[in-house]
Amino acid sequence: MFVVTADQVDSRRRADIVAPTLDALEERFADRLVLPPDRNAGDELQALTADAATALDLVLTLTREGAWSVGLGIGRVRRPLPGNTREATGDAFVAARTAVTRAKRAPVRFAASAEVAPEPAADVEALVTLLLTLREGRTAAGWELYDLVVAGHTQADAGARLGITPQSASDRARAAGLRVELAALPALTRLLARADAAQAPEQDAEEDA
Repeated sequence: MFVVTADQVDSRRRADIVAPTLDALEERFADRLVLPPDRNAGDELQALTADAATALDLVLTLTREGAWSVGLGIGRVRRPLPGNTREATGDAFVAARTAVTRAKRAPVRFAASAEVAPEPAADVEALVTLLLTLREGRTAAGWELYDLVVAGHTQADAGARLGITPQSASDRARAAGLRVELAALPALTRLLARADAAQAPEQDAEEDA
């Protein structure tokens, strides 16, 4: 499974954004999470999912505005599950704690970790970091086009909606690295799934008898 632990950046000098972020995550990801996203402690939040694509989407969503340090933990989760995320335990939660601590010092404020098989998680971290570095250089205009394309519009249609020519849309997409990102997402999702499989070849950790 995948645990995303996010710590709000510079929370002592900024308003607490945990509550509205939890609401947004619940609205967008509710049917893809094992438990509802939860405030972990103070200015932290956590989300638990069994789906690699959702884990990647959570990371990309939380890192987009630079408001969070994001740790991704990959591993087993103890069952039976409790009623809320903050009470759940297991290797994935321990790994997420390690990852978010490192993320606070990382240039793109992201790290991934695993307790059982750390190498696949390190591979995930390295390649997601490349993608996040690309995204950091994206302009507001590039994000406008990106949002329309990922919503299902063709590049030409997205350009028309933005009032720009097809050539301008193509130039904007190239500068924003849209094709690079969209091509990388399926590969990163497969890499995450393999990293998860390496942690729990049999089944999630069971509650001690």
